Amino acid sequence: MNSSRDTRPPDLAAARLAATAHSRYLRQLLAARPEVAVWLDDNAASPLAAERMSAFLSAAAPLNEEELKRCLRHLRQRVMATLIVRDIGGLAPLSEVVETMTGLADVVTNFALDFLHRQLAGQFGEPLDEHGRPQRLLVIGMGKLGGRELNVSSDVDYIFVYPEEGRTAGNGRRLDNYEFFLRLGKRLIGALGDATGDGQVFRVDMRLRPNGDSGALVGSLGSLENYFIAQGREWERYAWIKARVMNEGANLQPEWVDALQRICRPFVFRKYLDFGAINAMRELHAQIRREVARRDMAEHIKLGPGGIREIEFIAQVFQLIRGGRDPALQVRPTLRVLALLAERRLLPADGERELATAYEFLRRLEHRLQYVADAQTHRLPAGDDERQAIATSMACHDWASFMVALDAHRALVARHFEQVFSEPEEGRHPLAGIWDGATANEDSLERLAALGFRQPQALIERVQRFRDSGRYLQLPASNRERLDALGPRLIDAAAATATPDATWQRGLDFLDTISRRGAYLALLQQYPQALHKLAELIGSSSWAADYLTRHPILLDELLDSRIFDVTTDWQQFRDNLQARLAEHVDDTEREMDILRETHHAQVFHFLAQDLAGMHTVEHLADRLSELADIMVQTTLDLCWQKLKSRHPRPELPPQFAVIAYGKLGGKELGFASDLDLVYLHDDPESGAGEIYARLGQRMSTWMSSQTAAGTLFEVDLRLRPNGDAGMLVCPVDAFRDYQLQHAWVWEHQALTRARFCAGDRALGEKFEAIRTEILRQPRDLATLRREVLAMRQRMLEQHGSGSQESFDIKHDRGGLIDVEFIVQYLILGNARQHPRLCGNLGNIALLGIAADLGLIPAAAAAAVRDAYREYRRMQHVMRLNAGRRARVERATVSRRIEAVLALWQQVFASP
Repeated sequence: MNSSRDTRPPDLAAARLAATAHSRYLRQLLAARPEVAVWLDDNAASPLAAERMSAFLSAAAPLNEEELKRCLRHLRQRVMATLIVRDIGGLAPLSEVVETMTGLADVVTNFALDFLHRQLAGQFGEPLDEHGRPQRLLVIGMGKLGGRELNVSSDVDYIFVYPEEGRTAGNGRRLDNYEFFLRLGKRLIGALGDATGDGQVFRVDMRLRPNGDSGALVGSLGSLENYFIAQGREWERYAWIKARVMNEGANLQPEWVDALQRICRPFVFRKYLDFGAINAMRELHAQIRREVARRDMAEHIKLGPGGIREIEFIAQVFQLIRGGRDPALQVRPTLRVLALLAERRLLPADGERELATAYEFLRRLEHRLQYVADAQTHRLPAGDDERQAIATSMACHDWASFMVALDAHRALVARHFEQVFSEPEEGRHPLAGIWDGATANEDSLERLAALGFRQPQALIERVQRFRDSGRYLQLPASNRERLDALGPRLIDAAAATATPDATWQRGLDFLDTISRRGAYLALLQQYPQALHKLAELIGSSSWAADYLTRHPILLDELLDSRIFDVTTDWQQFRDNLQARLAEHVDDTEREMDILRETHHAQVFHFLAQDLAGMHTVEHLADRLSELADIMVQTTLDLCWQKLKSRHPRPELPPQFAVIAYGKLGGKELGFASDLDLVYLHDDPESGAGEIYARLGQRMSTWMSSQTAAGTLFEVDLRLRPNGDAGMLVCPVDAFRDYQLQHAWVWEHQALTRARFCAGDRALGEKFEAIRTEILRQPRDLATLRREVLAMRQRMLEQHGSGSQESFDIKHDRGGLIDVEFIVQYLILGNARQHPRLCGNLGNIALLGIAADLGLIPAAAAAAVRDAYREYRRMQHVMRLNAGRRARVERATVSRRIEAVLALWQQVFASP
């Protein structure tokens, strides 16, 4: 032994000295068990791996339950001694301590479970499922055990579940599976929790099982699922966040672990954003606070104000709210959850650092309190010597300086906790009388008028109709209470906008739409700033109000601090989208919803920025077009993955391209624009045309189908060769032949605004070459002029307003279509001599190029460019508030009309 001590690292000797000075338990253990000192000499210099623990138990080779209990407790003594030395000696970070304790629990649980299972199976036979396969008991670790965060004197929280009902296979006495696993569970609890001359391994707590102490000790997977559906409570969702199946080795049956996950995940994590969880967590915490106050536990570092439990609550409430929609948040360790919340900006970065630092401080303190006597305590000591020992172990000079540090951490935790869990505005809102009808009189009318409402009587009557409606009266009481709290605040928020009456009407329509969705009502109640942002948005745009009403899930975006980040990191956007999709491979419905949810959220960001005046129309169109390109490409990739096994050469990417026409082709996409698409392929394999037709059909269905999350895009494929009568996916050579031999002039006009937007880039380049070839074909200008004018006349007859007072910005003469036809004519008539005109650069740039080439006067080009830019701005603004047709008084744009008509006359005048 002396030689062993001589070779120990100097820091280990110091660590052992500090540990024995700190821990009365360690001093007594080493005095009673000299063999533990030898263990420390051999093992305390490095982290204690689970493999070393398993080797110790295997070497002990117990023959009966008494020997099993003895070797398990001897292992626990050695692990505790090692941790005290390494932790107090400054050799082990918190992560090592909690992982070692969790590893100990996993090792002893699995060793005892396998030993006891084999004993029982030898007596009664293996418990079998309906197919005759042996079953093992699933041991589910809960709480800190489940999260791999076990403290050094913790209980272990278990739930026991067996796969299926059945019977054992014994030749003699046979048991029902329930009876077999009940006996096994009781013996496992005794093996770990019985107090013997060697102490305990862990105190075992089974109160988290279904129905608690009054429930069965073990239950089948089927009974657990039925319990979740019929009786599962909100606090149990919180508890099951950290649930982890501990089975390893011979105890592990992966198919049953997967079955358990399928049962538990939808119970814990809702598919929607569950803001109602805040109230449930708030009430659970209130119960804990009441118990802390009753038992005078204010200084309790786990349950008291600013304690460990409040940090855990902060992490876990966000998991309950968002974990169903963001599977990455379904992780268990508290510090990892906090880091993810900071990444998603759900917590400020400095807040996450403060909480993480406090968590580590409090957990280290927790262990130091428990090392003293190996007792499960979270209370600070009262004696001066004990206090000094704790302060020293926490690297503080004295108790006073330690308390300064502790109080600072607890104050920060309490502040962050209150920010997350603070009660919504309390007390009766000043406008509540108007909402509940108690003050529907002259005073209320005057009050509303003073707030800026032009039709106060209409407002009151609408409130009364709303509250008298069957829809409102049939709501769950909790939803009515939330609506009654939100109604007066909506009136107040609407009054703060530029259009109080319109904002109020749209806002009430929105509340009516979400009235059965308690989670959305809870969000607006919990976050008053979201209600004010909602009022600002819907007050600025009827289209925004309709968009939010169709997609209320976007309410969550109002809480995202990134909503006004003008710069979009498209690579990060793609990466995040792919990460979400990767969580749901082969779940077509969920993949389609993810595409829609991601697209809608980004469109909503652009909408909020646009209404705040942060984009020009051109910049906005560029971003919407880029977004559409990404969504089309992602749709193509997903659909191909589901078809590629049928392709003769599945290892190759699809030789398929999506060509964008119209607004997407010209990168002038608006918020509600359809997608004009043409599908091409360039695959010589036999049967390829049929495969790509299925791909194109599936893509169109994926994008245009209505799902629970709405639609992605309306897709129009009529611009393909031969229109509706043509092939859905055209071979690229056939496309070229059609454009050269059979296409109408209007189809060549459409080609001026076409571009490759998704698919095989080589095929995209081939299309661009064909497009340039077609645009540069020699054309008789007189014939071209006649065809273009005829097409313009037909469009005018179909869509023109014919009004002398109002002006349709898009369709009337002197409007947007005239500008587009001018540009298209200039391209088709002059691209052969001037290749620069073939660039798909947008109408404004192409007018400038035409002027540079001397095809049109520079002054006229400048005037029309300004007119086109202004028309697009006006059209965009009006569509946000007045639907699809944008009309203005003709007199207000007469100068713009004249500029366009003047250039029209110059371009189309006969030579």
